[in-house]
Amino acid sequence: MERSWMSTYPAPTLWVLTCVTAMTPTTRPSIGMLQNNRSLHNAKEESGFMAVPLIDKGVVVVAVDYDTAPKGNMDLMVSQVRRSVVSVVQQYSHISGLYLCGHSAGAHLAAMVLSTDWSQYSITPPIKGAFLVSGIYDLLPILSTYVNKPLKMTEEVAVRNSPSKLVPQLKLSSSGCQIIVAVAENDSPEFRKQSEEYCKTLEASGLNVTMEDVANTDHFNIIEQLVDGEYYLTKLLLKTMGRS
Repeated sequence: MERSWMSTYPAPTLWVLTCVTAMTPTTRPSIGMLQNNRSLHNAKEESGFMAVPLIDKGVVVVAVDYDTAPKGNMDLMVSQVRRSVVSVVQQYSHISGLYLCGHSAGAHLAAMVLSTDWSQYSITPPIKGAFLVSGIYDLLPILSTYVNKPLKMTEEVAVRNSPSKLVPQLKLSSSGCQIIVAVAENDSPEFRKQSEEYCKTLEASGLNVTMEDVANTDHFNIIEQLVDGEYYLTKLLLKTMGRS
């Protein structure tokens, strides 16, 4: 039986990976992982398996947590993710570039980072690339579902936290960013629709975006296979970072 697209938002198998290419004091590039832990208390630790192929290429991995619903509402979660990215940039003083990668609800958070008005913060992160995998970019469809019960989003909250509604700000903040929108061949129709429509919207705005339809994958193993150094998306991520 096909799992509902709504059943995975939130879910224990979601991640946001903030990939940081940096010249640190040890001259090693870094990857910070922004963790989606909305319904998994130890998600930060369990996501570490994906870091192995990246560490093998000389990448430092940093995991970041944030408050989950119902303790954390959507505005708070987005704010915490944005501030965590700022914190990573401040911590690595020799940083040269930042790459984001998020899966499912995590892709939503990564896209929200891309759509940030950084004038409200103390620093502008040098985001060079983003991998948005099987994501949710329009929150309005979940307002009337059980998923919204712990989130308690109003229409106003959903709109201001929907990346699809914030493309003008993304263009201002992340115009030089290389964006890859990936979707699983066997993703549910709604995930595929949201990915395709978001990609087309970004493309129509003149942004550097490409669509990756990953064959022989579903909503879960499209990200779980990052543990494999020979996996297509793992290679693409490392290539984009200049670490292939």
